[in-house]
Amino acid sequence: MENGGRRRWGFQGNEGLDMAASVTIRGVVTKVMSNLNPEDHRPVIPLGHGDPSGFSCFRTTPVAEGAVGDALSSRKFNSYAPTVGILPARRAIAEYLSHDLPYQLSPDDIFLTVGCSQAIEVIMKVLAHPVANILLPRPGYAFYEAHAAANHLEFRHFDLIPEKGWEVDLEGVKARADENTVAMVIINPGNPCGNVFTHEHLQKVAETARMLGILVIADEVYGHLVFGSNPFVPMGVFGSITPVITLGSLSKRWIVPGWRLGWLVTNDPNGILHKSGVVESIVSSLNISSHPATFIQGAIPQITEKTTDDFFSNIVRILRETSDICFERIEDIACITCPHKPEGSMFAMVKLNLSLLEDIEDDMDFCMKLSKEESVIVLPGFAVGMRNWLRITFAIDPPSLEDGLGRIKAFYKRHSKKQ
Repeated sequence: MENGGRRRWGFQGNEGLDMAASVTIRGVVTKVMSNLNPEDHRPVIPLGHGDPSGFSCFRTTPVAEGAVGDALSSRKFNSYAPTVGILPARRAIAEYLSHDLPYQLSPDDIFLTVGCSQAIEVIMKVLAHPVANILLPRPGYAFYEAHAAANHLEFRHFDLIPEKGWEVDLEGVKARADENTVAMVIINPGNPCGNVFTHEHLQKVAETARMLGILVIADEVYGHLVFGSNPFVPMGVFGSITPVITLGSLSKRWIVPGWRLGWLVTNDPNGILHKSGVVESIVSSLNISSHPATFIQGAIPQITEKTTDDFFSNIVRILRETSDICFERIEDIACITCPHKPEGSMFAMVKLNLSLLEDIEDDMDFCMKLSKEESVIVLPGFAVGMRNWLRITFAIDPPSLEDGLGRIKAFYKRHSKKQ
């Protein structure tokens, strides 16, 4: 008996939610960081997550900073915003995205969200119903699995093929789909692989989705951050073949992840998403959700219209430089192999050869010991669906990247099997 004579409390935590969130990139990186040696006074090298905003070479454009200041000082954006976002911001994003499309988006196609993360959360809620399933890439971004699980939406994985530049295994997609499949997710440019899909391959993805009667969710948060031979092609180009829902944000291209301004966009010239009730459900979900800060929304027209090409090209130039450093230094570390040189985003996936290591059990063990011994943070591959692989971020300043990869090489030499 507890105080007041009650035998037990009538509430408890949601175990299903705990399980859904058990493997997230942020959670895994935090655990790896918890193993840092406080007596190692060298700077910690963060190769585990995609936030380069703390490095001066990746500072956002003064245009964006000034736009936020102007929005605040105008006092026009201190009120609540409409559920879907304020009209000037939606109009500006429609114009910005339409530059790369064969048709013009309307502000009514744009729904503003609290970063791309909320856009993922919204579309998972919208598509969830008792027998539905969704197809997710492996490797991929664990936020999709987490929100699918939290909404009791069954998820099935299709593979990306490293030997083919991490292309989608389209035969695998067909094999995993059934009459209850509602959508497939692609991430382009790729997180965690650093790949960039070709126009031809994206068209095949769209044709496969049409054949299966499903929509494509295109995560393009790293859109335009490309530096290889393949240009960035938005999936919305193929919206007339199959309905496409594009997810994006300011976070990566403008290097402002803390501003939490994202979007969910319906690329659907044939109006299928309206007829099926998906658009109505998106609005319903946003009606019971939080919204991006109104003053950030108010800054969007100035940000998208006045940011210069010089800013974008400089960010891409730095990423090209750091991706080259990353790929070249990895070739000198025998226990890790990069099957495909990064062409976009901020990441490389590398395969861990445990047979060359003496006392490393798996990818998590590698990362935990690396953290403790070298103060370098790398993401174990299991967090993105690939055990005994690693995801390495190259979106940091070049000297720090050189230092970090040098420490990984020293770690390998210390743990390599003696011949």
